[in-house]
Amino acid sequence: MPNLILCADDFAYSRGVSETIAELAALGKLNATSCMTLMPGWAEDAALLRDLPAHVSIGLHLTLTQERPLTDMPRLAPDGRLPEIDPLARRAARRNLPLDEIAAEIAAQFDAFTAAMGRAPDFVDGHQHSHALPGIRDIVLFETASRAPDAWLRDCTDRVDAMLARPFVGKAIGSAYHSRGLRRAAARYRLRCNDSFAGHYDFSSDYKTLFPRFLRRAAGMHLVMCHPGAGKRDGDSIAAARPREADALRRWSIADMAAAEGLAFPA
Repeated sequence: MPNLILCADDFAYSRGVSETIAELAALGKLNATSCMTLMPGWAEDAALLRDLPAHVSIGLHLTLTQERPLTDMPRLAPDGRLPEIDPLARRAARRNLPLDEIAAEIAAQFDAFTAAMGRAPDFVDGHQHSHALPGIRDIVLFETASRAPDAWLRDCTDRVDAMLARPFVGKAIGSAYHSRGLRRAAARYRLRCNDSFAGHYDFSSDYKTLFPRFLRRAAGMHLVMCHPGAGKRDGDSIAAARPREADALRRWSIADMAAAEGLAFPA
């Protein structure tokens, strides 16, 4: 039977986001969360994760967009702030990224995870899926294989029929396009990936209607991303969606919803 991994992204984005994710995980509504270790509140917020049930996977949400990096990056972040995802992706496509700076920043984010948690991450992914971009993915795979060889990587690809059965197929295909080849590359490092992936939407549509459709056409380890939270932070383009997602997850029996689609929800 396929397994559902319901992963809350953006832990440590803000205190409200972190507290909401920790609450939902403790309630059995999530079984994974991905952490932004470059955020100023990460070391303090990490304490919220230490008493969560053992089945909750805690991963590293490598962040190379929008935030302030941990390291000096004069070519990628000359003003002290990382670029938006679109210019980063364009530079990656042109093979015009300062990969030495990116390698140092990725290493620093791994170090920050280990310093706070006392262990390696259970999985590795990227904010806005930047971990899969050309050039960047090679660094991510090398660091993960070296530091967390038992971890799995987020792969945003899926079967075409599965993507067509879920909402916002255009977003799903876009993410899959940028992730093409990641699974094969990960296998060369003896790293695993999820088998199917969902959770794309516009952050304004009715989440209660959309979520059950994310569970369709699952295979093996079916990874669904979500972004619950509370409070507001300057520049948060999905601030209104975070509490809506959190409220919906609190109300639902995720295990029953998963079972209806033939999925086990380890929680």
